[in-house]
Amino acid sequence: MFHLRDHQTTLRTELLAGLTTYLTMAYIVVVNPGILAAAGIDHGAAFVATCIAAAIGSAAMGLFANLPLALAPGMGLNAYFTFTVVKAMHVPWQTALGAVFLSGVLFLLISVFRVREWLINAIPLSLKLGIGAGIGLFLGLIGLHEMGLVAGDPITLVQLGNLHTPQTLLSCLGFLLIAGLSARRVPAAILIGIIVTALLGIPFGLTQMHGVISMPPSLNPTFLKLDIPAALSLGVPEVVLTFFLVDVLDNAGTLIAVTHRAGLMRPDGTVPQLREALLADSGGAIVGALLGTSTTTSYIESAAGIQAGGRTGLTALTVAALFLATLLFAPVATAIPGYATAPALVFVACLMARALRDITWADATETVPAVITALATPFTFSIATGIGLGFIVYVAVKLAAGRWREIAGAVWVIAALSAARFALI
Repeated sequence: MFHLRDHQTTLRTELLAGLTTYLTMAYIVVVNPGILAAAGIDHGAAFVATCIAAAIGSAAMGLFANLPLALAPGMGLNAYFTFTVVKAMHVPWQTALGAVFLSGVLFLLISVFRVREWLINAIPLSLKLGIGAGIGLFLGLIGLHEMGLVAGDPITLVQLGNLHTPQTLLSCLGFLLIAGLSARRVPAAILIGIIVTALLGIPFGLTQMHGVISMPPSLNPTFLKLDIPAALSLGVPEVVLTFFLVDVLDNAGTLIAVTHRAGLMRPDGTVPQLREALLADSGGAIVGALLGTSTTTSYIESAAGIQAGGRTGLTALTVAALFLATLLFAPVATAIPGYATAPALVFVACLMARALRDITWADATETVPAVITALATPFTFSIATGIGLGFIVYVAVKLAAGRWREIAGAVWVIAALSAARFALI
């Protein structure tokens, strides 16, 4: 079914590759519920939704696209969901889930009608890189605040936090542990760092453990609680488009990077089973919204499993099975406090910020919009604002340089819509 011989791999290699990918991304079952809980979503239900959405999305990718690519609720999009849409814009989480659902449907439509290739190819590489780095810095700011290292200040805007609290000290230790283990190429570096940090908090009364294995919590608090009519109301289409655009860019970048690393990319630079992969990804976003979690997308951590030899969808199917097994460890996942997961956000930010290295730094018309996007995203505390400003600056700088012919049609449209949004809202 998976054509193991054609891909020069074995059953054992695929299973080990799936385990490796799972260990590198299993931190999401701890981090995602914590972020969504800040939006008012039931923590236990968010844990179950995260596991099931990851399992369904990964299984779909393995069965339909036969690619060693795993899916789960995306980092960055979950922070945008909670801190921008729900908290800053005061949108109920049910409405925000409706926006996630609509963005998934929109992604599904453009995958079916092949609009996606036009959109991805039209957006310049510099803006794609700036968006990726900006989302990383957005996560980093949230993580530093949750660690207690950054605090607000009415005069200087931000300042150093209180370094004398045990939570902050344990968070710092957790970050250094994650970074050290990652440098030693330990697959489960992030997960190990989170668990060790939480365990170190037990003597201080900061972590309360209530067992290891149990039946999963109820999914009723979030299952089918999305509000689609409200998501279609005035103001929320902006949210839908942001979820949609970030998911499209993130998924495209992951597909290209992972298939290239696995040697699966065709000689002409195209991705095999692209349509099936996009359908699996968009379907994962739709299912995740129905279950009660933010946008489900492809994970770059899949590269770890490819490094271990994974070449087929059996790797993704293995990841799916392991996420389902994780449902039994709800007491552990739901007991881990925020100070233990915050270092993971900062470390993921470090990884995502690497996108800036591939910008053409000698060309100001490419560098300036990318850097503005990366800076505006965390400092306006909005992924949508960062993307909008990036497109506007890109068009403006290209026009000033007399290079308007380099501006693609899709870029003109997105820049115009962003300018109208800033002018009218």
